[in-house]
Amino acid sequence: MDQKPLFTEGRFITTFIFVTSLFMFWGIAISMADVLNKHFQSVLHLSKLQSGFVQFAIFGAYGIMGIPAGLFMKRFGYKSGVLLGLALFASGAFLFVPAANLGTFLLFIVALFILGCGLATLETVAHPFVASLGDQRTSDQRINFSQTFNAVGTMIGPGLGGYFLLGQHTEGSTDLTSVKMLYLAIGILIAVVAVSFSFIKVPPTVDPHAVTAADAEAVNIDTAPAKPLFSHTHYRWAVLSQFFNVAAQAGTWAFFINYSHEVISMSSEKASYLMGGLFMGMMLLGRIVGTFLMRFIAPNKLLAVFALGNILMCIIVAQGLGMVSFIALLMINFFFSIMFPTIFSLGLKNLGARTQQGASFISMGVVGGAFFPFLMGFVADHHGVANAYYLPIICYVIIFLFASRYYKTGAEHR
Repeated sequence: MDQKPLFTEGRFITTFIFVTSLFMFWGIAISMADVLNKHFQSVLHLSKLQSGFVQFAIFGAYGIMGIPAGLFMKRFGYKSGVLLGLALFASGAFLFVPAANLGTFLLFIVALFILGCGLATLETVAHPFVASLGDQRTSDQRINFSQTFNAVGTMIGPGLGGYFLLGQHTEGSTDLTSVKMLYLAIGILIAVVAVSFSFIKVPPTVDPHAVTAADAEAVNIDTAPAKPLFSHTHYRWAVLSQFFNVAAQAGTWAFFINYSHEVISMSSEKASYLMGGLFMGMMLLGRIVGTFLMRFIAPNKLLAVFALGNILMCIIVAQGLGMVSFIALLMINFFFSIMFPTIFSLGLKNLGARTQQGASFISMGVVGGAFFPFLMGFVADHHGVANAYYLPIICYVIIFLFASRYYKTGAEHR
C-alpha cells in the first residue's frame, strides 16, 4: 500500500515559509494601489480617468515582465528569480520618496511600474517554486495554501492604505508625506526580506514541469501529443477569459472607494477599511465555499454559475440603489473568487509538454487589468461611477461562454 504523500518535507519548511510570505506581500501591494488611486484623485487633483494610470502601471508591468521573468527563472533558478523580484519591488517603493518630494504623478507611475515588474517576477517564480517544494502529488495543495495568504494580503493592503493615506489626509491638502513614509517603510521591509532570503540555503528541488511520461499517470498529468499551443480552442478561450477576468477585477477594485463615497455617502477612510475587511473577506469566503462546492460540481459549471452571478450583481450595482447595490458590490468579489485559478487550470488541460509555456501566456492575461480602469474611469467621470459597473458585464459574458461551451479540450470534443 502506497504511503500518503506529505504536504512538504522538513528540509523545505524554511524556504516554504519565505516563499509563501511573498504571496501575502504582492497581495498587499496590489490592493493598496486601489487606495492610492483614490488618494491621488484628492491630493494631485486627478480625474478618475487619469487615476486609472495607477492600475495601468502595475498591471501593464505584468504584461511586459511575465516572459522575461520566466526566462530569468529558467536560466538562473528559483532563488535568483525571487531575489530579482524583491529587488525590483523594493526599488519601486523607494522611488516613491523622490516622486513625493517632487509631487510628480509621472514619476509615481514610473515607480509603480518598477514595483509592478517586481510583483510580476515574484508571481511568475513563486507558483512553480512552491510546487517544487515537495512531492508533486501534493503540489496543488501547497499552491492553494500559499494562495490563501495572498487573500490575506489583499485584506491588509486597503487597511494600511486607509489608515496611513486616507486617514491622515486633510481635505484640500496636497501633502504627500504619508505616501512617501508608507512606501519607504515598505521598501525597507522588502529589502530586509531580500537580504534574509539571500542567506537561506535552498535544498535541491524537483521541477514540477519536468515529469517523465512514465511518471505522468502517478501525478495526474495529461501527456497529449505536442501541437501548436494556440491550436487548442479551449486554451485560446482561457487566455481571452483571463484577460477579461483580471480586467473586471481591476476596474471593480479601483473604483470601490469612489462608489462607496459617492453612492453610499461613506467616508473614503471607512470605505478603505471595509474594502480590506469585508470586500476582500468576501473573496476569501468565496474561495472557501467554491473549493468545497467543487467536490460536487464540475469546475467549469461552477465557474459558469459564478459568472452569471456577477452579471446579475453588476446590473444591481449599476442601479445605485443604496445599500442593496452596495451588498451586490460586495458579492462581486465573492463570485470573482474562484475565477482566476479555475480559468487557469481549465486552460492548461491537455497541453502536455506545452503546459509551462501555456501557463506563461495565461499569466500575461493579467495585463487586462491595465486597460479596463481607464474605460470605467471615463464612464464614471461622464456618467457617474454607478454606470461604470455596466462595463464588467462584458467580461463576465466572455467568462460564461468559456465555462459553458468553450472549456472542452480536443479529447473531450471527440
